[in-house]
Amino acid sequence: MLPIILRRLALSVPLLLIVSAITFLLESFVPGNPARTLLGLNATQQQYDALRAALHLDQPVIAQYGLYLRGMLHGDFGTSLFTDEPVLGLIGQRLPVTLALVIGGTGLAGLVGVLLGVFSATRGRFSRRLVDIVSLLGGALPNFWIALLLVALFAVKFAIFPATGYTPFADSPGQWASGLVLPVVALSIGGVAFIAKVTRDAMLSTLALDHIRTLRACGIGPSSIIWKHALRGCGLPVVTTFGLTMITFIPGTILIENVFTLPGLGTTVVNATNQHDLPVVQGVAITFTVMVIVVNLLVDVLYGLLNPKVRTE
Repeated sequence: MLPIILRRLALSVPLLLIVSAITFLLESFVPGNPARTLLGLNATQQQYDALRAALHLDQPVIAQYGLYLRGMLHGDFGTSLFTDEPVLGLIGQRLPVTLALVIGGTGLAGLVGVLLGVFSATRGRFSRRLVDIVSLLGGALPNFWIALLLVALFAVKFAIFPATGYTPFADSPGQWASGLVLPVVALSIGGVAFIAKVTRDAMLSTLALDHIRTLRACGIGPSSIIWKHALRGCGLPVVTTFGLTMITFIPGTILIENVFTLPGLGTTVVNATNQHDLPVVQGVAITFTVMVIVVNLLVDVLYGLLNPKVRTE
């Protein structure tokens, strides 16, 4: 199992370099000039040229990327052009919000999706059609529409949960949890539908296997067959779905955080893009990439736990 993890980590290094290069190149095409934005319209041309030289904006894009890459390899991701705050410090402040959304959304989607999938696989055609309908709606309805609907119902009409804002866990665990309910639900809807459908199909295939029939013939109870044997048998596709769902939620937090005004990496990268704050955009892009790599590693580890053959490959 360890060689597989080491091989995945080795492959992640060129991935990080490719992501950083593409992000740097794309950001260079975004309209706007950070030097002009920082100085305002009343600055002289001399001041403008001096700031461009200080920020290395007067150099070619390749040269700018080379300077950034050299600093990144030494653990220096630069500072924000507008707040003069170290990028790593800024990411460290905003990352817990995004992680709470991603982990909470994946956990909720996984719990509800697996329960719904198992229910539909064991309760007949009507429940299966219901899952198909839920999957279709969950995949078709955009997250921002679901988020606005949740705000209108549970924050405005009934005033159960706050519509916007974020309270750190250390300040008030109750308010922290309350403020994350609507964002997590809005983020997880599509994942619930996806996981439910995959679980249902995998469970139906597993329940039709010969060893499951043998367990029934031996008098093993239905609940034991479903939860101890069949669910473990369809673990690989379900784990794969969990990983794909979690990876999808990582960029999905950008929209959710902006709808609910949460101070996470999503709102940070949007503001940085509007301001042409390249070091912050780069830092967030690399952080998202690292999160995807970590999720893939976790999926590989779970593969090894569920299927011992994977450990010897």
